[in-house]
Amino acid sequence: MSSTLITSMGTLVTNDPALGDGPLGLIEDAALVIDGDTVAWAGRAADAPDADERHDAGGRAVIPGFVDSHSHLVFAGDRTAEFNARMSGRAYSAGGIRTTVAATRAATDDELEANLTRYLDEALRQGTTTFETKSGYGLTVADESRALRIAARHTEEVTYLGAHIVSPDFAEDPAAYVALVTGEMLDACAPHARWVDVFCEKGAFDGDQARAVLTAGMAKGLVPRVHANQLTYGPGVQLAVELDAASADHCTHLSQADVDALASGNTVATLLPGAEFSTRAEWPDARRLLDAGVTVALSTDCNPGSSFTSSVPFCIALAVRDMGMTPDEAVWSATAGGAAALRRTDIGRLSPGARADLAVLDAPSHVHLAYRPGVPLVREVWRRGARAV
Repeated sequence: MSSTLITSMGTLVTNDPALGDGPLGLIEDAALVIDGDTVAWAGRAADAPDADERHDAGGRAVIPGFVDSHSHLVFAGDRTAEFNARMSGRAYSAGGIRTTVAATRAATDDELEANLTRYLDEALRQGTTTFETKSGYGLTVADESRALRIAARHTEEVTYLGAHIVSPDFAEDPAAYVALVTGEMLDACAPHARWVDVFCEKGAFDGDQARAVLTAGMAKGLVPRVHANQLTYGPGVQLAVELDAASADHCTHLSQADVDALASGNTVATLLPGAEFSTRAEWPDARRLLDAGVTVALSTDCNPGSSFTSSVPFCIALAVRDMGMTPDEAVWSATAGGAAALRRTDIGRLSPGARADLAVLDAPSHVHLAYRPGVPLVREVWRRGARAV
């Protein structure tokens, strides 16, 4: 393994306050040394040690690679007609997932994997170096387990979401479907997943059903995360905190008790502004959560129904414009916050010992991600110490 000195940076975001200014650990006129796949040194360029190779950043900002901790990328088809109808006045509901279920069941393994890699490549070009993705569009034992096998070939962060909605095959007997999800389906899926998730929402699974799904997954060694409080107020956030879930995702409709629970527990609130943008729904109140001391992550929720974007920069711009986040907070939440939502300490930062995942922006500062929305600012992406874009 050789070492590389990346120098002549504008602003370096380390996410390590011990190395620089503020929560982002900002360093101006910075440099970074990569040794193999790991960050070996970060600081001012004038103080940089020697390395085997040298790479000039040309005054550009460097940030940790984005950590997209919530996506749904194993699917087939799209829902253009549904989106068009919604933008023409029809409300969003959880039931649209059934359209994707039908298309996914009909697809071959090769088709599903080709679709997955297409969107992963798309996300990588926009600076995403770590991603989580879920099953949830098969809803049979065979289709859920194959989705997880395919996903596991591309990421360590694989989530079993058999409890996305009640399978159309069990529309008249939801209890029997919960029994399947917590029994035979779980047995087939658990070996391929790290996480267990449930859509705790009106039109999907109620609190008791969600608890049964999560506790069964935990008994198999999976760590819980929850689709919580997206469309309505409900028990999802409280259940997530009670079970020490890594993340409660969406968090759009929160009572004060929900906010207090998140602030007092270890569960990260993962906000997904692409969903609100694509469904014209109420924005999550990030400011309320941050002011209460809640750890907040920012993710794409990339899926074909309610948030068909793989762009974390776009979500950063939305969070700053419409959710009360500062540019610094949004960038932290899309990097270190995402890492916290995956309970990872090796990613989401650029300090010694971290994995060398980073994005070089065609701008002097990370603030440009919100300042110049819609502009493709990611010029280079490095993953595990090697340039990938």
